[in-house]
Amino acid sequence: MIIDPKTINTKDLHQFLLAIVAPRPIAFVSSMDAKGNVNLAPFSFFNCFSSNPPIVVFSANRRVADNTTKDTLANVIETGECVINAVSYAIVRQMALCSVDYPNGVNEFEKSGLTPIASTIVKPPRVKECLAQLECKVTQIIPLGEDGGAGNLVICEVVQIHVDESIIDERNRIDPDKIDLMGRMGRLYYARASGDAVYTIHQPVQPIPIGFDMLPEHFIKSKILTANDLGALASVEKMPEAEELIAFAKEENIKAILDAEDYNEKLQHHAHQLLIEDNKLEAFMTMMLATVQ
Repeated sequence: MIIDPKTINTKDLHQFLLAIVAPRPIAFVSSMDAKGNVNLAPFSFFNCFSSNPPIVVFSANRRVADNTTKDTLANVIETGECVINAVSYAIVRQMALCSVDYPNGVNEFEKSGLTPIASTIVKPPRVKECLAQLECKVTQIIPLGEDGGAGNLVICEVVQIHVDESIIDERNRIDPDKIDLMGRMGRLYYARASGDAVYTIHQPVQPIPIGFDMLPEHFIKSKILTANDLGALASVEKMPEAEELIAFAKEENIKAILDAEDYNEKLQHHAHQLLIEDNKLEAFMTMMLATVQ
């Protein structure tokens, strides 16, 4: 299927893009106009782009239906300040209420049942129920077009960070299970970034790994190993030495597999299991003992 952005209608193009570029973090933006009227709205065109200086960017797009823009954009143009609040699973339905196009002047804090609390540097309030908040000064707004669907990049410098101590782990880092963030996908779909959805990939950049092209041919021919298994095997730092392999083959559990009639298949399954346990070196040596036709 080939899609030409110049010929497909904007509404459909929008949904294809959102389904491909996903999941996206959600910027739950609280802002205020010059008269002190507050607004609260979610934006999923959002990310962090720099740590020094600390820069986050969200895009307030023109509505496809009528080419209008949200109050948030008018507010940040007028005052140059906002707060980006993190969206956890516990408040995702309340956040969704704030995506409704209420009439100008309606207070989304009241409509969603969320609680405004004072910021320390900027004027717009934070959302009390959010476990992390970024107070921001808007440094630049870049319009990307004039038609419906066009974005307006709101570039923000983070001037203060608030983090609830309940989500901090013993290493003084944010625990993904405790902050329990939500991500936006296409259409009605969301993603929850906690529990079994979160896992680690240890891929050091030094020393240089051997790479996929150095894998023995029978590794790649395996019908049991997955592409991710092969990627993990390709990330080892060096090929095992002959002495290591000989010693490994003498281990009781490996000897038991080698003595089996279907040892080739068993070795591959054992390597797959070792990779699930993130034991790449033993998995590599296990596969070195196998032959795949």
